[in-house]
Amino acid sequence: MRTLLVWLLVPLALATIVGAALLYPFGVEQKTGAEVGLNQTPVEAVVTGLAENCGEKCVAITVKMTDGPSPGQSITIPSVKGPGAPSFELGDEVVLSYSGTQPQAAESYQIVDYQRGWSLAVLALLFAAAVLLLGRWQGLAALGALLLSFVVLVLFIMPSILAGENPLMVAVVGAGLIMFVVLYLTHGVSARTSTAVLGTMVSLALIGVLGALFSALSNLTGLDDDTANLVRLLGTDIDTRGLLLAGTLIGALGVLDDVTVTQTSAVWELRRANDELTWRELFAAGSRIGRDHMSSVVNTLVMAYAGAALPLLLAISLAGRSMGEILTAQQIAQEIVRTLVGSIGLVAAIPVTTALAALVAVRQEVTPIAAPEPEPSEPEPAPKTVKRAKPEPRPARIEGDLFTGYDPDKGPWVRPSRPAARRAAPANPAPPARRRSSGSP
Repeated sequence: MRTLLVWLLVPLALATIVGAALLYPFGVEQKTGAEVGLNQTPVEAVVTGLAENCGEKCVAITVKMTDGPSPGQSITIPSVKGPGAPSFELGDEVVLSYSGTQPQAAESYQIVDYQRGWSLAVLALLFAAAVLLLGRWQGLAALGALLLSFVVLVLFIMPSILAGENPLMVAVVGAGLIMFVVLYLTHGVSARTSTAVLGTMVSLALIGVLGALFSALSNLTGLDDDTANLVRLLGTDIDTRGLLLAGTLIGALGVLDDVTVTQTSAVWELRRANDELTWRELFAAGSRIGRDHMSSVVNTLVMAYAGAALPLLLAISLAGRSMGEILTAQQIAQEIVRTLVGSIGLVAAIPVTTALAALVAVRQEVTPIAAPEPEPSEPEPAPKTVKRAKPEPRPARIEGDLFTGYDPDKGPWVRPSRPAARRAAPANPAPPARRRSSGSP
């Protein structure tokens, strides 16, 4: 069984590596912000003054720049005041956008955001501490796998798509890299992990096929506002529908890892608990566990996509359109396709992974769960021995004539003399008998 797993996974791993080498944009220089028309440079500053003297819906904000072309210089920038506009206070750390024309002129700057570096760093440290506290060494491996996932996303997937490669192919190869790195680094190289990898790959393939099919049937273009701005800035032709499918694959990958690893672990633990279970019994028991897991996982994915599209849902609902028009709009329909296709892949991952895990586990020798050693019982206290006083030795048995005390074996009897008889008499004579009175009954 291990040989079969190796023959199945090694070609897939090699194909992933070869695909990454072919799709990576070697020698392609990525355009900078200035080359695509983004001439704005971020500058950090601190709010030092507020004055409402520039109009009814305007506030004059004085900031002191801490870096950029004129560090230490204070400038006053007008900002919009009202609903939907950010409100600033003294001491706020903000980010300015510098157009790069005149460093001393206030017109060259605009307040665009807040500084959040320290708060995000504290949150990241709390997250790492929680993972390490609970997971210990395995938690450290999980943090390393998370870091490598970001490396693949930033250094491979994003540059390849920006260089003009097919977004769907890039997402498939990138998801394969993330899957191999995360699962084997976090859970170790074993038959259990290999089974989870196989189940994840089958589900990803199903999601890709269904996503491509229903994106074409629904005439989804993937051209929302953000994608349209990206295409306009790059000035190159990008497969926006492939970009939509790439986001679907990457979004479902994390939840798929959770499902497949949970199912394989459940099947292996069932096998350890009872090594006499057949393949059918293991599959049935694992499927019962998977059904409980499925309901919560599907709800998680739906809520994640709904939460991301919540502002869009609110904006469309204010337009006075019917529910059918809202659900079939381009922006909402692509989220529906993402959610339903990803959910179908998650549902399919449960029986597929459970069946693979049962086939592998039933053919492997597993160490049964050892019975817990009995707790050492305290020794019973030894019974207390009560020392009793030794009884006084009884006088020797007197044999012979009871009236005279004569023993024929001791020789002829001799009458004792009077002084000897007195000495043999008891020291305390018995008290005289009590006399009764004449009136007693």
